[in-house]
Formats: sequence, structure tokens, C-alpha cells
Amino acid sequence: MIGNLKTKSQGFTIIEVLIVLAIAGLIMLIVFLAVPALQRNSRNTQYKNDAASLLSAATEYTNNNNGTLPTSSDAATVAGLAKTQAITNLNVVTGGSAAVTPAFDTATIVTGRRCGTVGAGSVTPQAGPTRAMVIIYAVENSSGGIVAQCTES
Repeated sequence: MIGNLKTKSQGFTIIEVLIVLAIAGLIMLIVFLAVPALQRNSRNTQYKNDAASLLSAATEYTNNNNGTLPTSSDAATVAGLAKTQAITNLNVVTGGSAAVTPAFDTATIVTGRRCGTVGAGSVTPQAGPTRAMVIIYAVENSSGGIVAQCTES
């Protein structure tokens, strides 16, 4: 009679362990999918902030120089007025109407123009008031490619 008694074993069954591992795997998958998107959004926010700072610096330059818009030779002066992190190169084009293709670290200020046609990776400025300025810069899409952006002053 005593030999027929079964002792209860301690521990988890293999099914319980597999369920815990599956849940942990799903959590890790969600984290690995979310982190790159969060990093990309952070970089894009930095590009937008830098572009706004550069456009503001160009406006400040214009105000400090009796309404004279910056030219290509003033790009370093304008860039020096703005504290940027992601955009490290600045070009200034006076009244250009050709398509501008930005890079991640480069922005272009076009004077006397408004934002025009945004194409595949480029912006073609359109005619605007003489004192108008636009800044054309790049942000990153979900596959890492360049998407051109344009902001007017």
C-alpha cells in the first residue's frame, strides 16, 4: 500500500517554460522593431530643429545687415550664428530656380524663393518675394533614404 503513493515533483513543466520563452521572445521582437524607428524619429527631429535654427540665423543676418540677404560667401557667417548638431554644411544660393537635392548633413538656403515642387529627393523652388528665403534639407524615411523637406521664412 505504501509503495503505491506517488510523490509530487517540484518545478515547472516544459510547457510552462516554453510559454515564458515565447512571451520573452515577443517582447524582444517588439523592442528590436521599435528602437530603430525611435532613433530615426530622433534624427529627423534634430534635422528639422537645425534647419529652423539656420533659417532663423539667416533672418538674423538679414536684420543685422540692413536687410541684405545672405549670399554664398556669407554661408559660414550664417552657420556660425546657429548652433546645429546634425546639419554641418550650409549652402546659400541667391535666387536659384534649379532643383536642390539635399544630403543628411547639408542644407541649402535659397533667397528670393518659396518652397515649390517637392520631387523624389529634391525640391525645385518657385519664384517668391525678393526678401523671402527657404531652407531645403533632408530627413530620413523608413528605409533610410532621403526625403527632401522645404521650410519658408
